[in-house]
Amino acid sequence: MSGFRPYWTPAYVGLGSNLDRPAVQIDAAFAMLAEIPDTRPVLRSSLYRSAPLGGIEQPEFVNAAAALLTQLDARALLDGLQQIERRRGRERDGKRWGPRVIDLDLLAFGRQVIDTPGIRVPHPGIAQRNFVLLPLCEIAPDLDIPGLGRVSAINVNESEPRIARVA
Repeated sequence: MSGFRPYWTPAYVGLGSNLDRPAVQIDAAFAMLAEIPDTRPVLRSSLYRSAPLGGIEQPEFVNAAAALLTQLDARALLDGLQQIERRRGRERDGKRWGPRVIDLDLLAFGRQVIDTPGIRVPHPGIAQRNFVLLPLCEIAPDLDIPGLGRVSAINVNESEPRIARVA
């Protein structure tokens, strides 16, 4: 009798860092995505440099996006992402918009809509944040995000601080 394996769900992750050599932090996090059990990275975007949001004086961010295939459920995948954050030195202090060694956000998980304590998918900031939208559009322009439509059809937020592809 062969063992049953759950199907693979596509998932998309936003990555960001503005401390401790941000491009190095992003590259290390990309590599660590492959260490999440039952999960395979399949695409990664270029790196983008962006101005921080929230009006807090801090360095610019480096952002990117990754596409994964996973056999985990969304909560288990998010737990894996947060474990990577902790391993890279992220300390969650409850502050919003502050500097970060690494930030990994679960942007989309298949066609699922999840809104429970601790997890919201699709990520509520996709359409408002160019530093999420542009890297995601690079790797998944035809991705249909529930409630938003195709990534390539979501308008870039012209009022958001500057962003530029760097690598």
